[in-house]
Amino acid sequence: MKVYIVMGVSGSGKTTIGREIASTLEIPFFDADDYHPPANIEKMKKGIALNDEDRKAWLKSLAENIDKWKDNEGAVLACSALKNKYRAALSHNLKEYVVFIYLYAEYELIYKRMMARKGHYFKPELLKSQFETLEEPKNAIKVEVNKEIPETVSEVISKIKSEKTSTL
Repeated sequence: MKVYIVMGVSGSGKTTIGREIASTLEIPFFDADDYHPPANIEKMKKGIALNDEDRKAWLKSLAENIDKWKDNEGAVLACSALKNKYRAALSHNLKEYVVFIYLYAEYELIYKRMMARKGHYFKPELLKSQFETLEEPKNAIKVEVNKEIPETVSEVISKIKSEKTSTL
């Protein structure tokens, strides 16, 4: 089964849109934030960007779960996956089972959304570092998130369906 990784910078709608995609596809949803070790969460709460070393164990844990999910009913995972090497670590030997869905928008729109968000540990000040870190994926379903959530989800589902038919 496929594991769809909904990726992008913080505030792009990964969790909200990911949940809707999972519901539409009738498969489980998981949020990569739930797999961060406490030390990573503390760093982010303090406004300190994570480095590659901070992410190693987290990415390994996610990759192990992706391997399990593809053997079950598939899944949707919300995960920033900003760098090519992070996406490679997540899909490791499972490239035929993993589909990246890249949610993107201009910095100003994402920043505005983040400022309106309540109760999330990620500080809006870290958004600039995420845009600087982002390496846009070449092999992903790419969807601009400058419209209402139902429209965005519908576009993603349509692209997933057209991708399935083009690989038959």
